[in-house]
Amino acid sequence: MQLSLATGHRSHIPTLPRLPISPSPHAPPHQTPLAPPQILKIITGPPRTRRPASIVSVSAAAAASAGSSETPVKALRRLLDSPGIHQGPACFDALSAKLVERAGFDFCFTSGFSLSAARLGLPDVGLVSYGEMVDEGQRITEAVTIPVIGDGDNGYGNAMNVKRTVKGYISAGFAGIILEDQVSPKACGHTQGRKVVSREEAVIRIRAAVDARKESGSDIVIVARTDSRQAESLDEALWRTQAFADAGADVLFIDALASRDEMKSFCKIAPSVPKMANMLEGGGKTPILNPTELEEIGYKIVAYPLSLLGVSIQAMQDALVAIRKGRVPSPGSMPTFEEMKDILGFNSYYEEEKRYATSSWQLSSQKATSYSETESLVKKDQDDQEPKQKAPEDLIVEVISPDAYGNYGADGSRGAFLGIWSRSLRIKIIGRDGFEKLDVRIPAGFLDGITNIVPALGGVNIKELLNNTAAESGGKLLDFQDSMGDRIQVFLE
Repeated sequence: MQLSLATGHRSHIPTLPRLPISPSPHAPPHQTPLAPPQILKIITGPPRTRRPASIVSVSAAAAASAGSSETPVKALRRLLDSPGIHQGPACFDALSAKLVERAGFDFCFTSGFSLSAARLGLPDVGLVSYGEMVDEGQRITEAVTIPVIGDGDNGYGNAMNVKRTVKGYISAGFAGIILEDQVSPKACGHTQGRKVVSREEAVIRIRAAVDARKESGSDIVIVARTDSRQAESLDEALWRTQAFADAGADVLFIDALASRDEMKSFCKIAPSVPKMANMLEGGGKTPILNPTELEEIGYKIVAYPLSLLGVSIQAMQDALVAIRKGRVPSPGSMPTFEEMKDILGFNSYYEEEKRYATSSWQLSSQKATSYSETESLVKKDQDDQEPKQKAPEDLIVEVISPDAYGNYGADGSRGAFLGIWSRSLRIKIIGRDGFEKLDVRIPAGFLDGITNIVPALGGVNIKELLNNTAAESGGKLLDFQDSMGDRIQVFLE
């Protein structure tokens, strides 16, 4: 008996070679091995029906007309349905994701390897938790507008954990999630000692992910990954990917394929389901091919998991060597401060901040002797907007009164300043628009000490004015217009 793999209107799929029915090395001794024909139908349920094209993707024209209303999930499904191959560098924090988007890529991945390294400073051996991945993922998805496919590891447990993981990734804003069939603790697929769960459990994980998507009312893209190529064999990996497709996976991924021929064999499985390639930089098990070669083999998306982390490590090491030797990194090895500010959004922040600027002349506290500062603020406000009337009480003036002097003259006589502390100094400022800006009174004796030290200020002999006016009531000391056209009057009352 052969396994029927036809689902819905999917094109006919060649029958896979039947694998020997032998117990999995990871199954308990009493467990009955999973035979492909009958038992797989029980696991995967009824044949999978592909979503209508109108739901699966958005055409380029429709996406252009939709503009910013296109969700990340719709954008990712549109990419999967569009011609050609699509590159997605892997990020590990919000800044690296912003750089990916800034470079013009249509989507990106989160790398569990890189995220464990950047967030914990630890190897990718299952130490990073579900909560940490969701937390970092939310920061990443909030920082960019392009779709982000999150590394969901092995779902962090059984089928129920997988469902929670999928729902958490949906809430975090991910457009897609990668789920693998490794045991716990899991590790990087290109490192030693890979182990996978049984066929049955591997397929059930994907079914649970599909159910979680349906229950959430989401259309998150489910990328089903198997690590069985290195853990068991190529044939086992091919069998599992076909089973994942029938269980509802949207994208298929075999990690650590060892040759171009193995990659071709993989892309022949479930031809209507997109395939993902993983170009592990720096010496992984999979041959590094360029996008054109990958497209010819049959891949739709390709991940570059370590490029950003790798070059960051090298750049930081070089910079630290330079600093240790008493130098700073060379100008060509890092962006300028202005470029960094632009990348991080300082300029955009400043532009947006202007929308919420308040009136600049109104002060919460001001001393009577600091009018020049008020004058410059008023001028800026008048240049930026139409003049507005402000009530005198809007301006709060703090008056500091010195201790009264016992004697004013060197001989102990008080002279013309006799009783000066019982008099008031009135200061009025009338704006060029005719509205009164200031009308305050302070003790006239406040100026006694100042006039003895600096009798002439700004071309006006204040000492002489006070001497001539002290005996008068209501005498006008000053009456002039400043450079802004405001009229300033000072009276002794």
